[in-house]
Amino acid sequence: MSDRLHEHQDELAKRIDRYSNTNGVHQTAIPSLFLIRESVVTEPIFRVSEPSFCIIVQGEKQVLLGQDRFRYGPGSYIVATVDLPVSGQVIQASSEAPYLALKLEFTSSEILEVLNHSHFPARPQKTTKRAMFVSQAEPSLLDAVVRLIRLLEDHSEDIPLLAPLFKKEILYKVLKGPHGMALEQATIAGSHTYRIRDVIEYIMNHSEQNFRVEDLADLANMSTASLHRHFKEVTAMSPIQFQKQLRLQEARRLLLSKSTDAADVAFQVGYESPSQFSREYSRMFGLPPREDIKRLRGMDH
Repeated sequence: MSDRLHEHQDELAKRIDRYSNTNGVHQTAIPSLFLIRESVVTEPIFRVSEPSFCIIVQGEKQVLLGQDRFRYGPGSYIVATVDLPVSGQVIQASSEAPYLALKLEFTSSEILEVLNHSHFPARPQKTTKRAMFVSQAEPSLLDAVVRLIRLLEDHSEDIPLLAPLFKKEILYKVLKGPHGMALEQATIAGSHTYRIRDVIEYIMNHSEQNFRVEDLADLANMSTASLHRHFKEVTAMSPIQFQKQLRLQEARRLLLSKSTDAADVAFQVGYESPSQFSREYSRMFGLPPREDIKRLRGMDH
């Protein structure tokens, strides 16, 4: 069993190493498949993680979601079942042994299609699960991942037909795994997670606007107390904290991409008080806006 795991991991490492000769995230000829390489320990990177499956074959990474810390290494995979604001940091990598990983993004309709063609035992839909989890990859799951990545080199003409089949197989194996219920719940209409997903989508599309928690509760068809409880169970934060993370991530992006004044950006992302913005920005990123951007720009040179 462990021999098969090592063989699969070795093959994945060699292929990812070959297809990604520079640091960063590399898109592939297979839609929604990305290869990731880093030869140094990285700064924490703040972003919104889309629904995705990511497996590490070399090195280590940690992801922070609210107060939750997920640390994973070779043979482990992490799944995000909904959009989540996170920070991720490669914590083990070198030029001799770079961090190597593979990310596969998916949609709820793809999960639903797998569920509709599978016969899983009935699982309780009212138990709310965290929308991110780490698990150890079984040999059969790695086998499907290896067959998917082989298409890049050996059988590129087979990608349109076979890639979707291998992707379904990977999703099926994750659904069958110990945390599969969390993935299922994010897809089944009527489950608490599904209703929280609608609230997440609303906050993401209106992050610069103030909202009433009562309106979010109506959107989820829940009481305000129930919304708070389930939102925190799914995302590890409250709706207000979730919105704050989105606003601050967007503010940092705007400050980096334009020569814009921090106070202007504060208003753009929805803050009414520049001093409150500066305080919360410093708390999240470790430095006030101007100093943080100056440091980040200096790192690029």
